[in-house]
Amino acid sequence: MQSRTDHEDFSPFDVCVVGMGYVGVTLAAALLSTGKRVLGYESDPAVAGTLAQGRLQLAEPGVAELIARGAGDGTLAVTADISGHRLPPVVVICVGTPITPGGTTPELGHLSAAAEAVAAGADENTLVIVRSTVPVGTTRELVLPALARRIPEPLLAFCPERTIQGQALAELLSLPQIVGGLDEEATKLAAGFFTTISGRVVPVSSLEAAELVKLVNNCHTDLIYGFGNEIALMAEKLGLDAMEVINSANADYPRPDLSKPGFVGGSCLTKDPYLLSHSLARHGHTPRMVMAARTLNESLPRQVGERVLDALRRAGQDPRESTVLVSGFAYKGRPETDDMRGAPSVPLLDFLRGKVARVVGHDFVVPPERIEALRVPSVTLTDGFTGAHAAILLNDHARYGALPADELIARMSPPALVYDAWRVLPPTTKTMRLGSA
Repeated sequence: MQSRTDHEDFSPFDVCVVGMGYVGVTLAAALLSTGKRVLGYESDPAVAGTLAQGRLQLAEPGVAELIARGAGDGTLAVTADISGHRLPPVVVICVGTPITPGGTTPELGHLSAAAEAVAAGADENTLVIVRSTVPVGTTRELVLPALARRIPEPLLAFCPERTIQGQALAELLSLPQIVGGLDEEATKLAAGFFTTISGRVVPVSSLEAAELVKLVNNCHTDLIYGFGNEIALMAEKLGLDAMEVINSANADYPRPDLSKPGFVGGSCLTKDPYLLSHSLARHGHTPRMVMAARTLNESLPRQVGERVLDALRRAGQDPRESTVLVSGFAYKGRPETDDMRGAPSVPLLDFLRGKVARVVGHDFVVPPERIEALRVPSVTLTDGFTGAHAAILLNDHARYGALPADELIARMSPPALVYDAWRVLPPTTKTMRLGSA
């Protein structure tokens, strides 16, 4: 099956998903599971062609099977071109909204292009839903004008994606869906659409309220994790064990749990604080708590790298003559994912380059070719430990808990340092750990 570009009329499909990246593909799979006929629009012809054939490289439970089945039975089609075509009655925009590389400014070019493409094929009866995460005001100020130039009274809503990698499909079919419409009619239609997917819809008063819901959800999560990391840093300075403090504080206590320390990654938590800050800048306000948490969380990969290099030196091993194993390239291990967006592995590698003789890499889920694309040899965990002077475990994948840790460490070269960032190895294993003296 080839990428579909020969339809003059896409209206037989129930919904068009614009942008078939992670958010779009998982939404398409959820829609297919409810019996809907889905048209996917992906501007990258190579990606569109692969998806049209039912092939998907994504470690997300249940998604690949639904995409393959939909491509096979015709309930899913994917095109790289919707220009001049009449669109289905519902269009959901799921394109990426990254921040500038190395910066903090949102890049909304993909969203602008998607809005123009959708406007060309929409009419007054087309419900357009923005699902991309955006600064507050973007749907009204960027998407609405593109539609309004062609449609006098467009039906427009913002309904954020709020799933977690590793269980996105299950959450799409169960989590409450936030719905904010341009007007009462758009809100009603968008709520009706999502009611067919999820058991509960939460209408809000405006596009902007819905946009802010997504941002505060993720910024709150970043802040919670940031406080756990602050506890870890304080405990280290005081010569205490952060997990002892956190576990004791949480024990049968009725207030919100303190988060355990660890890296904060992913495409959302590392980006959305900047989108929120951008939203507020023109109003003369800085969300200080949000940005303080983000700054702290972003500092951890470098702090871990510095601790490992310092430990090597104190043990009499020159880092410039050392081999370091980095394991855990995905940004998290539970639920498992191959997603490397916002992963601590990337800034850690940048820090280690030129400071150590050799870095080798391992991940339980990320394919070797993606590790090697970062100019790091991909190895098995056994080979990675063998001869390494230091090993850094960056995520909390469940398989670490079943490792013969002492046997692996015995294969290392002196001083055989292991930095277990998430405390995933057995407690009796001698390691350096985040938040321990």
